[in-house]
Amino acid sequence: MNFSYDTGADKIVSFGPFRLLAAERLLYQGDVPLQLGSRALDILVVLVERAGEVVSKRDLMARVWPDVIVDESSLRVQLVSLRKVLGDGRAGLRYVTNVPGRGYCFVAPVSRIATSTQLQAVTQQPVATSTCISTHDCPLPARLTRMVGRKDDVRSISIQLAEQRFVSIVGPGGMGKTTVAVSVSHDFVAEFDGSACFVDLGGLTAPELVASTLASALGVVVQSVNPLPSLMAFLRDKRMLLVIDCCEHVVEATATLAERIFRDAPQVHILATSREALRVEGEHVHRLKPLESPPDDEGLTAAKALEFPAVQLFVERATASNNGFRLSDEDAPIIAGICRMLDGIALAIELVAGRVDAYGIRGAAELLNNRFGLLWQSRRTALPRHQTLNAMLDWSYRLLTDFERTILSRISIFVGTFSLEAARAIAAAGGVDEAQVVDAVGSLVAKSLASVEKAGDATMRYRLLDTMRSFVTEKLSESGEMDTIARRHAIYFCEFLEAANAAASTDRKTHGLMECVEQLGNVRAALDWSFSDRGDPSVGTALVAASAPLFLELSLLNECQRWAERALAVIDCNDRGSRREMELQASLGLSLMFTTGNREEVRSALIRGLELAELLDEPYHQLRLLGGLSIFLIRTGDFSGALQVAQQSEVVAKALADPAAVAFAHWMLGVAHHNIGNQASARTYCETAVMHVPASRRINMIQFGCDHRIRALAALARTLWLQGYPEQAVKVAHQTIRAAEEFKHPVTLCIALIWTVPVFIWSGEWTAAEATTERLVTHAARHALRPYQAISLGLTGDLSIKRGEAQNGVRLLGKCLDELRAERHQVLTPVLTSAMAEGLAVMGQIENAFAAIDHALAMIAKNGGSSDMPEILRIKGRLLLSAPRPDPSDAEDWLLRSLESARQQSALGRELRTATTLAQLMSAHGRRTQAHELLAGIYDRFTEGYETSDLRAARRLLEDISCPVD
Repeated sequence: MNFSYDTGADKIVSFGPFRLLAAERLLYQGDVPLQLGSRALDILVVLVERAGEVVSKRDLMARVWPDVIVDESSLRVQLVSLRKVLGDGRAGLRYVTNVPGRGYCFVAPVSRIATSTQLQAVTQQPVATSTCISTHDCPLPARLTRMVGRKDDVRSISIQLAEQRFVSIVGPGGMGKTTVAVSVSHDFVAEFDGSACFVDLGGLTAPELVASTLASALGVVVQSVNPLPSLMAFLRDKRMLLVIDCCEHVVEATATLAERIFRDAPQVHILATSREALRVEGEHVHRLKPLESPPDDEGLTAAKALEFPAVQLFVERATASNNGFRLSDEDAPIIAGICRMLDGIALAIELVAGRVDAYGIRGAAELLNNRFGLLWQSRRTALPRHQTLNAMLDWSYRLLTDFERTILSRISIFVGTFSLEAARAIAAAGGVDEAQVVDAVGSLVAKSLASVEKAGDATMRYRLLDTMRSFVTEKLSESGEMDTIARRHAIYFCEFLEAANAAASTDRKTHGLMECVEQLGNVRAALDWSFSDRGDPSVGTALVAASAPLFLELSLLNECQRWAERALAVIDCNDRGSRREMELQASLGLSLMFTTGNREEVRSALIRGLELAELLDEPYHQLRLLGGLSIFLIRTGDFSGALQVAQQSEVVAKALADPAAVAFAHWMLGVAHHNIGNQASARTYCETAVMHVPASRRINMIQFGCDHRIRALAALARTLWLQGYPEQAVKVAHQTIRAAEEFKHPVTLCIALIWTVPVFIWSGEWTAAEATTERLVTHAARHALRPYQAISLGLTGDLSIKRGEAQNGVRLLGKCLDELRAERHQVLTPVLTSAMAEGLAVMGQIENAFAAIDHALAMIAKNGGSSDMPEILRIKGRLLLSAPRPDPSDAEDWLLRSLESARQQSALGRELRTATTLAQLMSAHGRRTQAHELLAGIYDRFTEGYETSDLRAARRLLEDISCPVD
């Protein structure tokens, strides 16, 4: 039950640590009065009055702005302000939540107090709130416990972001752009009910990877060379917050993409950080100014200095490095001078403050002056602002020992985070042992030159600040060690990935996938070096073979294809015929199939990889390649070839005696038997394939964004209908769609929708068929999945013809078939071509209809058979009857062939449909007894589905010819 509270003059409402006195227009946190704007307070009063209810945006605006016309952005800005004051979302506490499409709801438990004198005697009465919200995890980095001097920036950016949708936080390196962006995101994300994505572009080495990196972060499956259509299709209707961090080194690519998102995805709000503005349509720039420092005034006291955020930050960092540090009146002017000299740059202040422990306030100031006197003068007159940071970094670098500098330079090779193990492996060289590396890394962390954080597996991860890394990488180049360290870096990550792949093929788990994902920046950097003029192609080849499974797992298919092609182009003779070539060929074939279509290069790569897997006795790799080859052959309509591959996989799986391997082979067998027309075998294999089997780390049923069990489940639904169980078929078809929805894989859902639509059509479930087809059209377009978009057009055209809209249906089918032929995607081409023939016949284009049906029959004959053969033969018979000069005898021959084909396939559903057409023909020519016996014999074999369309039609015909007269 929800309780409403009257916040009248004699009422005090409490929630969490807050007390609201509506009549006095006061809000307290404990005993401290809070400053809250008038409009925001009005919103709070309304929401608390109706706590536990959803208050529409219209009602809120009518109450808060009764005589003023405002738009929703004004409401959102006030809500941002209200949530900030309440600390909404911090430490898991929620007060106001957005209910998409409905309004806002106050969700915290509320208690009512009659008068202030009764405050201590009240028992709280919680408000039921479970029906008005849905919460999601927010995928944002953790924000700092305390952020110094950026409160106004956060508020201003939040308002701009709410009103303008696209804000770039711009400023020099070390200014704190990311810190501010993270804080804004946490305050603002509640407006999107937790729908947010934070993308760090710092690890990218190539601008062309910006779109695919964003797509991967959003979970968008990309199956074409250009990831932009898939990404835009995904974002077009999304309402979310997108934070793009560290854009400056890929600014042109990021600018182009951000502008496209702003223009074509009107509900996406973009927050970017960069050292320079993106300078594109829609962008509003917020320049992050330096932290304010005290003026150079005499008599500056500690208390007065601490009113300035630059000094606050300095003192906090100095205290963190030296717990005994206290700011005195004597030191206040010196620290103020340091802050001014460092121009209020947050990172520079933190670095200098971190050395107070070693040199004291005066010592740090003296070193700063001595090291930077000349440079400071030059900077004041000529140099850009970021040179100050470089000078400060140089000073900080020179304060290190020679040994610390060496280690810092060597670990600057890492992109993003790295482990202590990785640092030991790469930096321990040239007389440096691993223990010394460990000590040096610890020292660098203590001196604020490296940061440390706990990873998900409870181990520690280290990172150099980006500005420091860029600076020190130049020192590494100057030292002459760059290529040596880069080679060690590439070899380390090659071995790291090889260990991860080995763990995936056993029950051991030495490296988790998430750890591999975290190292994508390092892997990409290592690949770039390996194939550069100074690199080592042999190391690069090994690295590609080791990293390809990760790229495939993450659906980074374009990258996988690109690197596999480069590796195979330079592979040396010693690696020809090796396990390495097997990995490269497999990765190339699997990625090519989804990026460039069903080309012959795909078949060649998969077959070459399979040959090597057999030669090297790698059964699990054989299964993986056989699975990919099976998909390729089915996509190209080669069902007999797919059956042979499936039978080969069964031999391999049985030899392994692994239940998961057997299930993997059975989905191939079930789908192949179904497509070629062996329905009895198809049902047996599909049922075993979808049964629960123990998980196996060696067998991954989910590949390329598709779960193969869904293929088996969809084939089972179709097989059940064909065998004469239409009710069970419809039930399994719905189950298939639900199962696909749970996986949240775009390709999986497309496959489920495509293969279940015919089940609904065959059963006469027109509402379900149309709804499923419409969903397929929308889903395929949203994710830019070709050729699924083309197939969705074909199925829509088929339904149009069945609804009597032949002209529109033929048009859609023509467009569909043209695209499928271009993609060499032929699995559904014969049946869609036969649907085209039916539509042409309705339009009176009999010759074209015959040409279409004959083409469909020729395709099936070429491909070794099809489960659609009985239906296509039946359509041929019907066309002969509808011709200007009907040929009943010839038509009957084709119908008898259809009937025989259905019997051979154990397709009782097809038998009934053909028998109904044939019985109509017999009855029309005076053979009613024969017609009745034929149709009744097949009808009586059914045990369910009597109210489906085909069974009803057969029953009506039997009633019409029940009293035969020859």
